[in-house]
Amino acid sequence: MSDLLDNYTLEFEKPIKDLEIQIEELKQVSDTNKSVDINFEIKALQLKVKSLLDEIFENLNPWERVQLSRHPKRPHTVDYIETIIEDFHEIRGDRHFADDPAMITGFGKIENQRVCVIGIEKGRRTKEKVNRNFGMPRPEGYRKALRVMKMAGRFNIPIVTFIDTPGAYPGIGAEERGQASAIAENLAELFDIRTPIIACVIGEGGSGGALGIAIADKVHMMEYSVYSVISPESCASILWADPKMAETAANSLQLSPEKALELNVIDGIIKEPHGGAQKDPEAAMGAVKKVVLEEMKKLMKLDVESLLKNRFDKFRKMGNSTMIKQ
Repeated sequence: MSDLLDNYTLEFEKPIKDLEIQIEELKQVSDTNKSVDINFEIKALQLKVKSLLDEIFENLNPWERVQLSRHPKRPHTVDYIETIIEDFHEIRGDRHFADDPAMITGFGKIENQRVCVIGIEKGRRTKEKVNRNFGMPRPEGYRKALRVMKMAGRFNIPIVTFIDTPGAYPGIGAEERGQASAIAENLAELFDIRTPIIACVIGEGGSGGALGIAIADKVHMMEYSVYSVISPESCASILWADPKMAETAANSLQLSPEKALELNVIDGIIKEPHGGAQKDPEAAMGAVKKVVLEEMKKLMKLDVESLLKNRFDKFRKMGNSTMIKQ
């Protein structure tokens, strides 16, 4: 990662960053001058950092949560594949038009269990972001994903999806090649895939672009991820014709995992390291791996007919808690 990414700090993280810099400076002084004992000062600052982290992250507003979900140092799909998927072999192309680098598909193993992996990748550096289309898949990406998931279904290989997208690409070329129909076909076909599907929202889960690979038996969100029918910027553009109103839109959309869990949109929230996944990517990815393995073991005990029925019923029940309250 470049120095620019290493030093990237969100506005609400700056007080923490300032204290962390002070701690590093004191540690350097302590290392260079052994006669000076400043361990007490260092420990005091570390306690202050912990206290500040608790205070800030327990009171994040929806817009701050959106910013955190987009943090460039958060683990991306490629990081999860590299860390928790063994012997990964990527599959490219939709056999209709082209390959879409924004959508990564392939097969590998998690602790000797063969899995199909589908994930949306945003990229980090400028060249990579352009190549990945900033994590906005085109129709060929969704068709590729469906092709690979159908293959997994034929061989009874569990599917794991990693979701991190502001939404599907809305460009003219994508629309000409059937963006809406490609996503709609995925939504319909995924209900009939005859193997367990586990979806993880690791950053942003925006609109049908996310849902196109999220019709799953179990859907989990990272603690500081967001999952919504529309991105705040797009919502602001529609309602106020001004993307700068994104913060207002985010506050209205109720993007938290807790709200999604209340509405039965997701099945669980994966705890992140103190201060977010970017603070300890290895621990964050380990937490995701643990949940995926636990869910996979449970789902693989079900017969196919029960699996498909439960999947269908799961999505039929979404939002019922709200209806009951009303």
